[in-house]
Amino acid sequence: MQKALIGIIGGSGLYQMEALRQPTEHLLDTPYGKPSDAIVRGLVHDVPVAFLARHGRGHRLIPSEVPYRANIHAMKQMGVRYLISMSAVGSLREDIKPLDMVLPTQFIDLTHRRDSSFFGDGAVAHVSMAQPICLNLADVLGRAMGKTRQDEQINLYRGGSYVCIEGPQFSTLAESQWYRSMRASVIGMTNMPEAKLAREAQIAYATLAMVTDYDCWHPREDDVTADMAMANLMKNAEQAQKIAAAAIRILGLERPSSIAHNALASALITPWDAMSPKTQQRLAVLLDKAT
Repeated sequence: MQKALIGIIGGSGLYQMEALRQPTEHLLDTPYGKPSDAIVRGLVHDVPVAFLARHGRGHRLIPSEVPYRANIHAMKQMGVRYLISMSAVGSLREDIKPLDMVLPTQFIDLTHRRDSSFFGDGAVAHVSMAQPICLNLADVLGRAMGKTRQDEQINLYRGGSYVCIEGPQFSTLAESQWYRSMRASVIGMTNMPEAKLAREAQIAYATLAMVTDYDCWHPREDDVTADMAMANLMKNAEQAQKIAAAAIRILGLERPSSIAHNALASALITPWDAMSPKTQQRLAVLLDKAT
């Protein structure tokens, strides 16, 4: 199977990138089941890239149903070393408005229904999540937006925290005000446990968060609705494609280092030889021991 240096998880609209060449679909299986959809592999600026629709094409999966472990495992099978998450979020700050974009550097995980680790059942690892985003990858995304931004009304904010809730319901007003009291920047439903699993898979991970609304805390703005969020997300789709294409070009040339690429070197507690053959088979790809 042909490998891909870069993975992008987001909406299926990215498959129609003008720069995408030689797209092929790959139906993968993993020890954790099937991913959300077929992975589309292609070339962008001659760099091999793998695209995956997080919710499945047609948006069939609520956030709690997304097979996060299978998605990340499948990306690892494809050889992905840099993973870009394209995610719709609500703003928790007055200065971050709909259609702006954010490169968060921290997460607050409030999910509770999702399998959040590849480990257990015969193997123990404790990866560091102090810095959950690969800052070098986030910097590439920031530079890519700088090269492609045409609308001066759309701002890019670097840093801040992303609160990840279970969903699929939007927040209550009391919850939204609580998230603001945490001094978080944006709120979404999909980046956890995605970021944790990417770190366990030793894949550099960063999020380009596309702001669609003000959640429900803003006293002068309408409360978020699905129609509102999707309408603003579609407005950002073209810009997101351009940013992704520019980032792919930079990554193909620079291939920056990442703390994620050696995350298990000091995190894996169980020796490989102490694992059962079944556990070794399940984790071989993640530990770069697959033949």
